[in-house]
Parts: sequence; structure tokens; C-alpha cells
Amino acid sequence: MILAKTLIATAALSTAIARDIPNNLRSFYNHIRDQKQCKNALATGFHSSDGDSGDFDYCGDYLEKYNIVYLQGRNGELVNLDIDCDGIQGGPADDGRCGSSGDTQSQTSFQEDLQSYGANQTDLDANVHPYVVFGNESEENKKGWPTFDPSAHGIEPLSIMAVVCNDQLYYGIWGDTNGDDGDEAMVGEASISLATLCFGNSMNGDNGHDDNDVLFIAFTGSDAVPGNDGADWAANNATVFQESITERGNKLVERIGSAAPCRTSVGSWLVYGAVATVAGALILWHGSCSLAHLYNGDLGPRASSPLFLLASLASYSTYQVPRLFPAV
Repeated sequence: MILAKTLIATAALSTAIARDIPNNLRSFYNHIRDQKQCKNALATGFHSSDGDSGDFDYCGDYLEKYNIVYLQGRNGELVNLDIDCDGIQGGPADDGRCGSSGDTQSQTSFQEDLQSYGANQTDLDANVHPYVVFGNESEENKKGWPTFDPSAHGIEPLSIMAVVCNDQLYYGIWGDTNGDDGDEAMVGEASISLATLCFGNSMNGDNGHDDNDVLFIAFTGSDAVPGNDGADWAANNATVFQESITERGNKLVERIGSAAPCRTSVGSWLVYGAVATVAGALILWHGSCSLAHLYNGDLGPRASSPLFLLASLASYSTYQVPRLFPAV
């Protein structure tokens, strides 16, 4: 009965804190998927699922422009979401769903960093802290094993990350790294608390989200690090922790997409078509000097030329159409 109540409460809380994806981030999400693959891979050769193509990258396309790094595959794919249960074991928030995990470790990569905050928190708890597993290392220096160190690109431990999943936006922290204990170098993994926020209580230690449609974004710089006072590290559930970093997360997301290419909406194409139709009609009518008075009565016959009319219409549509029908 206690377990059932815990699961119901978790589902209700995750719904309450879900945030709609802001327009700039949605446009960015659509753009990178339309682009199909990363153009400036910082590291490549990773797997989202066991036995897949191994063509997943840490992408630096917008590292300089927006100070972000994200994960992307090929053909418009992003990554999936596997479950991580590392860190504190058997805490008050543990509802038993991590019991099916076969590779749980009792500590995370940044245990000492968290302890240095003096927040009386010995380590992250996968059932409480919505953390992302980001970066790949090889302690055994396996030959041909791909690695990536986010800190080499300005991403700091325990910094905030944005996660777009299930058509919602959540915030997590960079809390762990991928090791070389498996057969392949994997990406696309997060704590069970973050997975539950995204996809509900069906997530467990052996069951994640398989579709490659999850976007993990890491931010460079110290302003992405909440530190001791900017996050409720002693929270007793993921919702409380999530709320403590949301304001800072929102500011970080504002970096993204201010000039990213975006899709042209159906409304825009309809207006462009209408402009072209009118332009054609005006060309046929260009012999009439009376049309010039629609623009400027003293311009004379030159104003009725096709080039003048087309230039005027193009100038108007370039300025006005995006305002009337912004792209999605």
C-alpha cells in the first residue's frame, strides 16, 4: 500500500512540475532534427542502444554560439533514455523500482564535489536527484574505446542540464559519467527520478525509454552551477529538487535558438504564394501609369516597371510576413 501511494504521488508531482517547451527551444529541437546529424562532432562513435550503429555524437555545432553541448545521432535521431540508479542506496525515496538494475554502483562520479558543498549530503540519490549521465571515460584505457570529457569544453560538475522528453522540458544536473564496464560506449542515460518525471512510473532499473527522441543539453560556464545555495540538495523528492533549480535553468535555456534556422510555417507559404500571385498580376498591368500613384505620385512611369513593383512587394513581404506568420 505504501509503495502504491508513493507511485501515485510521484506521477502527480511530475505532472505538476512539467513545463511546456518554450518556443526558442522547440524551434531549436526541430531544427537539429531536421538537420539530420551533427556537423561539428566533439566526439563520436557512441551507442544509444546495445548493438545499434554507434553513430551518436557529442555535438558542438552551437558550442560557441550558445555555449551548449548536446547528444545527437544520424537521420534526425537524438538519443534514448536509459536508467541509472547509482549513488545513495535504500534511501527514503527508494520505491524498489531500481531493484531490477543489474549494474548499480553505490557512488556517483561527483560524490566528493557534492560533499565539498557542506550540505550534509554524502552523494546523489537517483530516486531524488534528477541527474544526467554525461561524458564517457575508460579507466582501463580500452583500445578504440571512444571517450569524451565535458569539462574540457567548459561544462562543470553538478551543473544544470536541460532535458526535452515526452514533449516537456525538465531540468537536471550533470551528476555521473559513463564508464567502460560494458561492451560498448553508451550515451543517453539519466537517474530513475528524471526518467520518471519524463515518462512515468513504468520506468525501472531494467526498463527505460527506447525511442531516440530525447534531447540532453549541457551548458558551459559557472553560471550553470547552482552550488550549495542554488539547489536543494537535501530535498526528499525529485519535484522539490527540480523546483529549486528551475529559475536558473530557465535563464540558461534563454541562450538557445535566438538565431537558429527554423521551419517555415504553412501560413508563411500561403502568404508568399499570395504575394507571388499579386506580383504576377501587377507585371501584366505594368503599362498603366496610374499604378505608380499607389506608391508615390511623383515617381513617374518608372514606378510602374515590373522590377520596381517586385522589389516593393519583396521588401514588404520580407518584413511583414514573418511578423504575421512566425515559423514554428
